[in-house]
Amino acid sequence: MSTARLVITAVLVEGCSQAEVARRYGVSPGWVSRLMARYRAEGEAAFEPRSRRPKTSPRSTPPATVGLVLALRKQLAEAGLDAGADTIEWHLQHHHDVRLSRATIHRILTRAGAVVPEPAKRPRSSYLRFAAELPNECWQSDFTHYRLANGHDVEVITWLDDHSRYALSVTAHPRITGPIVTTTFRETVAEHGIPASTLTDNGMVYTTRLSGGKGGRNGLETELRRLNVVQKNSRPNHPTTCGKVERFQQTMKKWLRAQPIQPATIAELQTLLEVFVDEYNHRRPHRSLPHRATPATAYHARPKAAPNTDRTDEVHHRVRTDRVDDTGVVTLRVNGRLHHIGIGRTHARTHVLLLIHDLEIRVVDAATGELLRERTLDPTKDYQPTGKPPGPARKHPKQTNS
Repeated sequence: MSTARLVITAVLVEGCSQAEVARRYGVSPGWVSRLMARYRAEGEAAFEPRSRRPKTSPRSTPPATVGLVLALRKQLAEAGLDAGADTIEWHLQHHHDVRLSRATIHRILTRAGAVVPEPAKRPRSSYLRFAAELPNECWQSDFTHYRLANGHDVEVITWLDDHSRYALSVTAHPRITGPIVTTTFRETVAEHGIPASTLTDNGMVYTTRLSGGKGGRNGLETELRRLNVVQKNSRPNHPTTCGKVERFQQTMKKWLRAQPIQPATIAELQTLLEVFVDEYNHRRPHRSLPHRATPATAYHARPKAAPNTDRTDEVHHRVRTDRVDDTGVVTLRVNGRLHHIGIGRTHARTHVLLLIHDLEIRVVDAATGELLRERTLDPTKDYQPTGKPPGPARKHPKQTNS
């Protein structure tokens, strides 16, 4: 028998006082009084368990915002784009000026039945993640198959920047051959500069190192050697080494299959690929990049790496991530001395990248790529001012007619 029934029985049947019953069963007199009042008003219903949910939730997500989250989920999924909580959070913030946490968005999707439960996956903490420090430090390349509407199979080759995930070149061909790989690499170099290294699998169009020494270097290997580009290849049967370009191809093919009109020719496929690359590089937030920036923002925010020419007079450069403090300042240590660089209070708490090239300092918004400050650091001074007069903007005095 429950404690509530014992209390009711002791008061009504045994005639005990409420205070005596409270002492007997170790409950508060106030609870006994409320229980008796509820029993007189509701009878047996007083013993049913009651919800502890508050009558009002003033901080709950507004219904209009819930509807916007579900609409974005549907819109992105139908377009063949990533529709996870991270991506929806980015679109809410940048396109609708709405801020919701990832956990809140996930709860909204789960309650609406928009999340499909998946089996337990390998934890992310078990993966060894790596990425190049600078754009053009390493290019990944791979090719994949795609079936046209007429039933013919074609192949698509990709050159992807390892640091920023920027799609440098994506082209469709009847079949990927060694000369096509070399030609696409040269065209990509002409547009984006020479990379410091490349990373591919062990396909014969990329390398002949597993061919037993037959035939010598192929076209790509010869071109890389001529340009002093370091060639790196994944271990056999270890595709995760080239995981960035593999994941890009998965995203690309998902988007292609979602298009209502499927391409019937290579020219039509190439047109769709150019649309996808533009969306992927410039408008789609990337979950693997800091602050979910776009690949174009990450690619253009830092200086480009180049092949090592064994120079001994190289200038010193480095990249730092920081956040502007509440006073509008970031700090930088040069030659063992800490310097304070003024950015402005309007950028307080903004995540930034500091691009240091000897004493030349550039401060870039990490999320948008906007250049916030550019200055030659004076090593004799602690504070590096913004160059603007201190205090609020001065008002020009009104002119009076004499």
